[in-house]
Amino acid sequence: MTSSLPQSTHYRQLPPLENGDRLTRPEFERRYIAMPEVKKAELIEGVVYMASPLRFRPHAEPHGHLITWLGVYQSVTPQVQMGIEPTVRLDIDNEPQPDGVLLISQESGGHSTLSEDGYLEGAPELVAEIAASSVAIDLRDKKHAYRRNGVQEYIVWQVFDQKIDWFRLQEGDYVSLLPDAQGILRSRVFPGLWLGVEAMLQGEMQQVLGVLQAGTRSVEHQTFVQQLAERQQR
Repeated sequence: MTSSLPQSTHYRQLPPLENGDRLTRPEFERRYIAMPEVKKAELIEGVVYMASPLRFRPHAEPHGHLITWLGVYQSVTPQVQMGIEPTVRLDIDNEPQPDGVLLISQESGGHSTLSEDGYLEGAPELVAEIAASSVAIDLRDKKHAYRRNGVQEYIVWQVFDQKIDWFRLQEGDYVSLLPDAQGILRSRVFPGLWLGVEAMLQGEMQQVLGVLQAGTRSVEHQTFVQQLAERQQR
């Protein structure tokens, strides 16, 4: 999180953020704003988590591939927005910075809004995270927070385990989406958002984007784009 707020004496005298601090979201924000040198910190279920420097592998390269995939979809889907590591104000105990988000614009019926100071408030329709393995916080407390706050789809790429989980919110709980016979996962919230799982795991981006292109040329995607446009005009 960055801020244009002046670094007043009041802010400088705040205690610094530290891993494991238990804070409410307003207090977390005050301390975060007062530490511009901190590039990423999250509040998950009332606990502060501060990221370590990221290596190219296993995090930065998969992150780039994931964002490329989401960005290409967004580029051909009007009224859908994509963000990289945005601060998301979920509730009093949770303010994550997910690796990527995909959301429907508020004008077209999306659930998240943009605050006066430029932060997302409420649950984006889709959140994506890069995790080291299945023991990461992304599959524990963070997953619970996203589910409770109504994030409709949640993607977790477990790099060391060579696994991509795609969860869909159904009757208040997350259920796993299953790939079809061709190994393709298909979003239920964003029609045409198709993922060739094995190709993504292997870094075969040409194939990943080929699968996505087939999705965005499908009838379901064309219908979705039309529906979004109609909602905007109401």
